[in-house]
Amino acid sequence: MTAMMERSTPRALPGSPFPLGATPRDGGTNFAVVSGIADRVILCLFDEAGHETQLELPDYDAEVWHGFVPGIGPGQAYGYRVQGPYDRAGGLRCNPAKLLLDPYARAIKGWTCYGPEVYDYDFDQPDAPSELDSARYVPLSLVTGGMFKWGNDTPPRRSYAETVIYEAHVKGLTMLHPDLPERLRGTYAGLAHEAVIDHLTKLGVTAVELLPVHQHATEEFLVQRGLSNYWGYNTIGYFAPHHGYSAAVRAGRPGEQVAEFKTMVKTLHQAGLEVILDVVFNHTAEGGEGGPTLCFRGLDNPAYYRLNPADPGSYYDSTGTGNSVNAGNPVMLQLIMDSLRYWLAEMHVDGFRFDLAATLARQEGGFSQLSAFFDLVMQDPVVSQAKLIAEPWDVGQFDSYDLGRFPALWREWNGRYRDSMRDFWRSHPIGIGEFATRFCGSADLYGGSGADRRRPTASVNLITVHDGFTLRDLVSYNDKHNDVNGEANRDGTSDNRSWNCGAEGETTDPEVLELRARQSRAMLTTLLLSFGVPMLLSGDELGNSQQGNNNAYCQDNVISWLDWSNVDTNLLEFTRSLVHFRRSHPVFRRRRFLTGAEAAELGWFTPDGKPMTEVNWADSTALALTIYLDGADDPDPGPDGTPLVDDDFLVCVNAWWEPLEFSIPGTLPGQAWLTEIDSHDPAAPATEPQRQAGDAITVGPRSIVVLRGSRLIIPGQSRPAK
Repeated sequence: MTAMMERSTPRALPGSPFPLGATPRDGGTNFAVVSGIADRVILCLFDEAGHETQLELPDYDAEVWHGFVPGIGPGQAYGYRVQGPYDRAGGLRCNPAKLLLDPYARAIKGWTCYGPEVYDYDFDQPDAPSELDSARYVPLSLVTGGMFKWGNDTPPRRSYAETVIYEAHVKGLTMLHPDLPERLRGTYAGLAHEAVIDHLTKLGVTAVELLPVHQHATEEFLVQRGLSNYWGYNTIGYFAPHHGYSAAVRAGRPGEQVAEFKTMVKTLHQAGLEVILDVVFNHTAEGGEGGPTLCFRGLDNPAYYRLNPADPGSYYDSTGTGNSVNAGNPVMLQLIMDSLRYWLAEMHVDGFRFDLAATLARQEGGFSQLSAFFDLVMQDPVVSQAKLIAEPWDVGQFDSYDLGRFPALWREWNGRYRDSMRDFWRSHPIGIGEFATRFCGSADLYGGSGADRRRPTASVNLITVHDGFTLRDLVSYNDKHNDVNGEANRDGTSDNRSWNCGAEGETTDPEVLELRARQSRAMLTTLLLSFGVPMLLSGDELGNSQQGNNNAYCQDNVISWLDWSNVDTNLLEFTRSLVHFRRSHPVFRRRRFLTGAEAAELGWFTPDGKPMTEVNWADSTALALTIYLDGADDPDPGPDGTPLVDDDFLVCVNAWWEPLEFSIPGTLPGQAWLTEIDSHDPAAPATEPQRQAGDAITVGPRSIVVLRGSRLIIPGQSRPAK
């Protein structure tokens, strides 16, 4: 609280409608907030004791209410009250008894305390507005300011072909790390600690994709169960770093989460790591029409949410949360774009993963590449240059699966890759062609022509992510075990495509444990060798388990936190070797699909070394093949223009439950082949002999062997000769 407010009651002077939010300026702060339906907007200032001072914003321009308050600066707590129409059945929800967050608040303090006070309607008369004041039960916005010394911070700006993504939760990654001081565990500062940075850089990943760090709230039904929204997919502040992950806030310094987050980004950049944020612009924490009024609903319900035209008192729900944002309204679109630019320009992040991104393309209900949101992203000089990754589906009312349909600028989580590779390695007859298509970048989804032509890197390949089983649980459980979530094990998907390898859950059976380890290595090898952008789930490299819980969104405890005391060191070392192998060999990071004459650089053979025929491809029961990768110059060279020359490789894939003998194809003479990777026996490459065309090699059950062909450089030739 500033000294001026302590001495006298401040007053609101005419201000500026731009920028939106609370902006400190010489001698005070400008406040600006959007509401096209309000009759009056009251700015509410709070001192440290919680006493409230109300000031009416004096100016209104183009739906923006604004005013300048002298003597107010960073650290000031505030909120808004809106006087205007209240017609719940008509979708109008203005109620001045409800204190509202600033949609553009850069920092937030406090939590939502559920009770009748936070709902804008009277519980006894649901169509009547509640007269209960919510100020003591809702979080407050904070004015922020001050310079941050970015120094020479430079975003790594890695190409997609060079990218290996590591999906992580700020708290889950750091909460149990033994080398972190207690005060830093579970925080942005903890993620920036040298012990965590050391793990990430040794692993070899290039980007950290963080589960939601926007300020979020826990739903009332979880609070009643004694649980919380751990994942954070319940946003209430699109400009504010979640204060629950701040060591500074934990130490009693509200507002400093902004600087702490920036320091984390700067530190990760110094280590060569990009920062990608998982953002939730499809719904908010206010839930369905019966949910709490915390921000958007009380400001301008029709502008921020998609109302049902036939019943404007209810929402369209394509998210399964009760509401969907109104991505066809200029007010909501501006908020989304302003938020994205803020995190890129002011917070220096490198990109975004959009949760349930199909919802943003529903300007008129159905998914459309011509939606206003896609158009705005494409023409925005800042946002269009960032990494943009879509979760290409949504749920609830529309339940749409739009994989492969996003505009060319976008990358997509490839759910078909996940499902096919899980099935393949549990020996389900998906067809060897399906495996090959996914392995080589999913050309059926992204290889198109004209405006639809995209790169293999349009596919973000994944085996496991936060939503579902961890890798260890994928090979340890046939069924989900979510009873602790309080929903009688009804939540979470039942379509896990998992296999417990002979025993459900934890076991001491050495044969089962060996099979699980082999299955894990096979899937990791597939992931790191496939064309596209690989994404690892944090903890999979450690052998981390969630005890069979495939929907741990509400488990802010040891179920979700990484167990650093029980690391599978063999798996960790194997994963490191795979990541570094991929980064060392551009032949596995193709920037374009191989077509025409270039198609000869990719060969397919049966295990006996003969070229695949149509009959072979049509065999739905086939579970083995050899892939030949020619290391000739990539037609699309690296960022510095240098041709990407590599050795040739053979990838021998055996998803049978018995060992299988492969033959080196006879059409590849003049090369000596040396084992680089053997997922069945990781120690084997050190002792394996060189092989020639026609030689046999045994590939263990449910395993991959990668052979590298030695090539000679002949003076005067532009590329290595075979």
